[in-house]
Amino acid sequence: MRIRALVIRIIRQFVRDKRTLALLFLAPLLILSLTKLVFDGRTVSPDIGLVGSASALAEKLEEQADITVFDTFEEADQQLKNGKLDAIIQLKDNKPDVTLEGSDPSVSRSTQLVLQKAMQQSATGDAPAVHYLYGGPNMASFDSFGPVLIGFFSFFFVFLLAGVSFLRERTSGTLERLLATPIRRSEIVLGYLAGFGIFTLIQASLIAWFSVQVLGMSMTGHIVNMLLINLLLSLTALTLGTLLSSFASSEFQIIQFIPVIIVPQAFFSGLFNLDAMNPVLQKLSYIMPLYYGADAMRGIMIRGEGISDIQLDIYVLAGLSILFAILNVIALKKHRRM
Repeated sequence: MRIRALVIRIIRQFVRDKRTLALLFLAPLLILSLTKLVFDGRTVSPDIGLVGSASALAEKLEEQADITVFDTFEEADQQLKNGKLDAIIQLKDNKPDVTLEGSDPSVSRSTQLVLQKAMQQSATGDAPAVHYLYGGPNMASFDSFGPVLIGFFSFFFVFLLAGVSFLRERTSGTLERLLATPIRRSEIVLGYLAGFGIFTLIQASLIAWFSVQVLGMSMTGHIVNMLLINLLLSLTALTLGTLLSSFASSEFQIIQFIPVIIVPQAFFSGLFNLDAMNPVLQKLSYIMPLYYGADAMRGIMIRGEGISDIQLDIYVLAGLSILFAILNVIALKKHRRM
């Protein structure tokens, strides 16, 4: 009878907690669905630009790649720098000359295989001269997805720690005592963000130094720009974590946000090839903070981009941080006793 009573109590406890039930039953289905969409999506064909007389290869390449013909190399080169092409082929002295975008080693390898097969079928005997816009033939895969991982781990740990820490401020009564004073809600939010932000800045600096100096990640751009993006990404995670903690009553409920908030960030951040997904689903990446952080980090570390090249990512991350901070001020209103 005592065991039965305990079982009934546990069942009733779960039934009352809707978020736990959703975590138990719906979250695995969501993650499995996202996994299928990413790893079992469309076949991705390389985008190749052909310049002038190299268009003779188009018939063979069209079977395995998306081909665009350009009149001049400058036009094709601009598209390559904008990330619209994976490679450019032109003929120099009747010999194929290939320029690979190079920021993703796996894409470079698949593009080279397509080119090799097409040239064999077209009886082009000369081996092509291969150049890289970014990276090189020895660029490791870790150099490609490493910047995304830097952003992901910064976002994940700051989100988790900020949510749990701010929740403890509430459950311990510290926040309630602060709200009983004349201090404004906006001042409370700014104070907490500044306090947590100091450690966020230290974390961003440590991760940047360790990634480049110890792990030897490729760093083409300026490390200050990398620090700025990592700090903005962490600030976004900080404001989002404190906001969501307002809707949680325990540390366990903070953990429940991970499958809904953190896991989709990983899938849509660029860690996996978004081109393999349905075009409609690809648009979900535009609402993911980590998408902008990872895009900027890869631009800085691999392509050597400056502030002007990543300003859209900066504006979006800064805007999201401000938005979440304002929502934090509004959320505190329900905790203030009138």
